Amino acid sequence: MIDEFAITQLIQGTMPDADVHAVDYSGTLDHYNIRIRSSAFAGKSILAQHQLVYAALRPALDDGRLHAVQLQTLTPEGTIA
Repeated sequence: MIDEFAITQLIQGTMPDADVHAVDYSGTLDHYNIRIRSSAFAGKSILAQHQLVYAALRPALDDGRLHAVQLQTLTPEGTIA
């Protein structure tokens, strides 16, 4: 299990400017909808953006605290990817 604060810390560890909003959608604290706004996404494809997020979340995915995520990534200008 992992909470919203820990998810935010993992993502901000690799994308310090990230504005992270994580919502547990299953009630089990291991399935999350996560919306991230970061300048790190500028000029990157959706796939590359999601790869950045998965890399940041890798420790929680590998140890089983986090099982599933649904991602929405945005640039600071609000462009939805």
